[in-house]
Amino acid sequence: MNSGPRRGELLLELLSEEIPARMQQRAISDLVNLVQAKLAAAEIPASDVKGYVTPRRLIVVADGIPAAQPDRSEERRGPRVGAPQPAIEGFLRAAGLASLAECEIRDTGRGEFYFAVRSHPGRSAVAVLPEILRAALNELPWAKSMRWPGARLRWVRPLSSILCLYDGEVVPLAVEGVPVGRTTRGHRVLSPGEFCAASAADYFDKLQHAYVVFDHDRRRALIGAELDRRAGELGVVVKADPGLLDEVTGLAEFPVVLAGAIDPDLMSLPAEVLQTAMRTHQRYFSCAYPDGRPAPYFLVIADNLAPDGGAAIVAGNERVLRARLADARFFYDQDRKVRLEDRVEALKERVYHAKLGSVYDKVRRIERLAEALAAYIPDATPALAQRAARLAKADLSTGMVGEFPELQGIMGRYYALNDGENARVAMAIAEHYKPQGPHDACPTAPESIAVALADKIDSLAAFFAIGERPTGSRDPFALRRAAQGLIRLVLENALRIRLGAAFAKAVEFVLVASPDSAELTALQEELLQFLADRLKVHLRDQGVRHDLIAAAFAQLGAVGLLYTANYEDDLVRLLARVQALRSFLDTEDGANLLVAYRRAANIVAIEDRKEGRARSIDVNGDLFVLPEEEALARTLDSVGDCAAALANNERFDEAMAELARLRQPVDAFFDKVTVNTDQPELRENRLRLLARIRATMNRIADFSQIEG
Repeated sequence: MNSGPRRGELLLELLSEEIPARMQQRAISDLVNLVQAKLAAAEIPASDVKGYVTPRRLIVVADGIPAAQPDRSEERRGPRVGAPQPAIEGFLRAAGLASLAECEIRDTGRGEFYFAVRSHPGRSAVAVLPEILRAALNELPWAKSMRWPGARLRWVRPLSSILCLYDGEVVPLAVEGVPVGRTTRGHRVLSPGEFCAASAADYFDKLQHAYVVFDHDRRRALIGAELDRRAGELGVVVKADPGLLDEVTGLAEFPVVLAGAIDPDLMSLPAEVLQTAMRTHQRYFSCAYPDGRPAPYFLVIADNLAPDGGAAIVAGNERVLRARLADARFFYDQDRKVRLEDRVEALKERVYHAKLGSVYDKVRRIERLAEALAAYIPDATPALAQRAARLAKADLSTGMVGEFPELQGIMGRYYALNDGENARVAMAIAEHYKPQGPHDACPTAPESIAVALADKIDSLAAFFAIGERPTGSRDPFALRRAAQGLIRLVLENALRIRLGAAFAKAVEFVLVASPDSAELTALQEELLQFLADRLKVHLRDQGVRHDLIAAAFAQLGAVGLLYTANYEDDLVRLLARVQALRSFLDTEDGANLLVAYRRAANIVAIEDRKEGRARSIDVNGDLFVLPEEEALARTLDSVGDCAAALANNERFDEAMAELARLRQPVDAFFDKVTVNTDQPELRENRLRLLARIRATMNRIADFSQIEG
């Protein structure tokens, strides 16, 4: 029985010095994709490609690779049979043939022609693989790379060796002086010798015996299980920290979890200080008692099975942590000797931005904004919000924040409480940077919301005012994150705040000279549009259509006989409008009315472009000829004002239901009325009716933004 052409297995291991943990997953993903794509492009596609990564090695296994490329045939048509001899000789030279005997003669339907047919046998996989793999290695992107003596190849860390086998045989791969063969090493300490591999199965078996857990997901699961087990032995629980778990998984090829103790005298430090010192600087996991109290233990991941059970490793880590926490206690004790209020003046010495002044200047702006915003936040006290804003950045000059910048705001809370400040003020200081990411909790305390909002609104308004807007690839001042935080603060707390007015006020606080109305309006609209774009991103994962957000964001308001944009800046109201719009378009009336809207809008837009003007919506009833014209005009008069009034009272579902009344008269108009009549006055009046359909619907939402 014929089982088909033979297919082989490629095993590639790139052994190097330690690869930074944050780069490992991206590197193996990129390498797998490059190898897979290049095998396919070379016509020897693998049926399956897998990748594995450890701190010291990238591993790719590509199975089901054909033994050779397929044979190819190339043909070239020559001159007609009987053509002049010079033409025939030129063809033979171009085709690389000696005589016409090597040609075929074919009847093409237009006569008989000579054809040169040459067969090219496919190259073997062994011959093709070296150039494929060299190209993949050269193209592998690294965030940072380096060269080292004896090699011209740029890599994240010096390469020690390359193991490269195809069907058990070494692939002759020349890579800048790096040894290539079937030999590799296991764990640096636990298995210092070399071993040879005969196949992928043999390689993985020997690698495991050489104390290397090569699968990232398995290492992560092993560490997680061991953390829970060791914590359980101590009668505590380990604090969940997925980010740290991912990082330590990329630091050990054979992870071993060890437990250490914290000096009881140092447990009086704030829990956040303990956790930050352990996590950020030492990559330790914190522990807590079942009731949530910090426990005097830490868990550390070692990459070694020490003969003494890890006692020396633990002792060394305890000594390092003790010194770091002793420094922290010194800072904590010293910082509390100076009141936060007395530190505010020092913020004048900290430059916020060359065009925006000092951090003190920013504090003065957010003081005023927080006090103003508090009036729109239920249960917020403006004076407390103003006080919290004044002290919010004061901890930047403390020794603790200098040592642990991650504790900005958090330490301010402790110091505020130590100074006897109101607990709500202290909480607002701690939370004013929040939320700092999609997984960060959003403040819910009234004054915390006010100060957090003020901080983010000021950042957005200030940098836009000086022309420092984010671009596609640059956002040095994290304005997208500020906008996302602002959106979450408003939506998750259901705040009814007019953000356009808030941005305008913030811009006025930033600019020394009062901006003229045109400049202020332009900045206001730009900020609102930026916020709308971020809102689309924020809601995308919740299944909310971006076009509905755009339609609800820019409704149209009447100015004389025309309509101009009026941006919706109340996010809670905007989402209510979006929900009503979505429900309306899901109905038959809504879907059909949208089709009619587009038809009317397209006709009017074409005529407006031809004439170079925006058409009025002022309709002359004396020019009506057909009852359908009069019925449509009458319904538009009724529906427009009623729907707009309902929308203004936030009765959006009822406003959409009112719009649905347009369907029948609009359908009848298009069925019975000819718009492009040869009577100019009648034609213009009917075009104005169409323009009025568009304008009436756009008073509720900009239907031109809706897709599909």
